[in-house]
Amino acid sequence: MDSTEPERPPPDGEPDDRPRVDDTETCPECGGRLVSSSNGGELVCAECGLVADETNIDYGPEWRAFDASERESKTRVGAPTTNLMHDRGLSTRIDWRDRDASGGQLSARKRQQMNRLRTWDRRFRTRDSSDRNLKHALGEIDRMASALGIPSSTRETASVLYRRAIEEELLPGRSIEGMATAALYAAVRQTGVPRSVDELATVSRVDRLEVTRTYRYLVRELELPMEPPDPVEYVARYASGLAVSDEAERLARELLEAGKRAGVHSGKHPVGLAAAALYAAAQLTNESIPQAEISAVADVSEVTIRNRYQELLEARANEERQ
Repeated sequence: MDSTEPERPPPDGEPDDRPRVDDTETCPECGGRLVSSSNGGELVCAECGLVADETNIDYGPEWRAFDASERESKTRVGAPTTNLMHDRGLSTRIDWRDRDASGGQLSARKRQQMNRLRTWDRRFRTRDSSDRNLKHALGEIDRMASALGIPSSTRETASVLYRRAIEEELLPGRSIEGMATAALYAAVRQTGVPRSVDELATVSRVDRLEVTRTYRYLVRELELPMEPPDPVEYVARYASGLAVSDEAERLARELLEAGKRAGVHSGKHPVGLAAAALYAAAQLTNESIPQAEISAVADVSEVTIRNRYQELLEARANEERQ
């Protein structure tokens, strides 16, 4: 049995320069494995080094690239499919610039023809009302995610959740904007991105009450596994906005962990706990950060910070006494 570890695949988008093993043939001299080099197109024995075939087919590209920009400029494939587009990115799109292949300006007759083709192209990409509604909803998800700095992987998750809601016929009686916001918040909770429902409500076209109501309905009907939000996830983000030291950020995490072990976080808003932990950590490390500044960054009241930071300090003191 071969005890060597399997090789890891190369990162996405990079050519595979590793030797490939041909399992159908063996070396005619020693019976060892024949490996195919993607660089030279040769079939070589891994044991004795015999070149068994010099005309092996090279499945890699005929060009070489030394950085990401050069690789992107030389590749001849389109963009990958994505759930963020209503047609998953499989349709074509006519460029808005009225220029030919050589960069020259089109004539007036050709420009008029291209305008008609663009109109029909838009009509064919959204054939019925369901496509138009899906396109509008996915555009809302992308708009809100861009405003909050949410990564593309979370946007993809939100798009999949919205498509599932359509398949389960959950949209009748609810607004497209409300369901799109609820899907994005559910994706944020599933992927662990620290964004609160209040932040989503500020960029959504519906109010906070409708967002929370639609979110609970979506989670219940789709049976989504949702864990309680962890206040520790918000610490790094607010610590960066407050410019606190690394020692204070580490101490804030320790206070929150002690509070979770004591059950202080149960029923409490995670944003308020994270803000209170940063305030308590700043006090312990002799860093002068007023409550008003933390309140403005975390968007919680100063009363919440005062109440929660006392609870966190008591939980840590009780744990040290034990």
